[in-house]
Amino acid sequence: MNRLSGRNRKMVLLAHIVSAAAWFGLDLALGILVVVSLVASPRTAGMAIQAVDLFAIWPMFVASLVCLISGAILSVTSKYGLVRYWWVAIKLAFNVIMSVLILFSLRPGVAEAARIGERMLAGDSSVSVSAHMLGPVVVAPTMLLISYVLSVFKPLGRVRKQAVVPRPRHAELAKSN
Repeated sequence: MNRLSGRNRKMVLLAHIVSAAAWFGLDLALGILVVVSLVASPRTAGMAIQAVDLFAIWPMFVASLVCLISGAILSVTSKYGLVRYWWVAIKLAFNVIMSVLILFSLRPGVAEAARIGERMLAGDSSVSVSAHMLGPVVVAPTMLLISYVLSVFKPLGRVRKQAVVPRPRHAELAKSN
């Protein structure tokens, strides 16, 4: 295992913390805008859901990638390893799953919602934002909060218990010599 120098480790850790915080903040802003789009007047709802399309997807995806890369660097250069401990493996899985979902599930949904927002702003009263948009804004921050808790408390131990090789006793060594 290659260890990072103290200064380099702190820089990677800072990148990891800042990207995770940015990702969480973007998720919260997304949630606020989605809720506004569901409960506000059609004009306000249209503007709110269009704002989601403008800022949410690519900044969130970049934050998720920085978090993933910096977390991987931290784990492989520490005693925890990439999948040696459950808490690291779970965080890794959450990050990969959420990053993929941002691109392949959330992005198309937000783009469609933005088109609906345009129609709402144009006065089309036959359209509204789907309540299905609430799912991602509840699930993603919850997964991020679980990841934060895992980072702090480091529960669940090792993925696979290390085999303990019994050491020969001193007397047995003396007999074999």
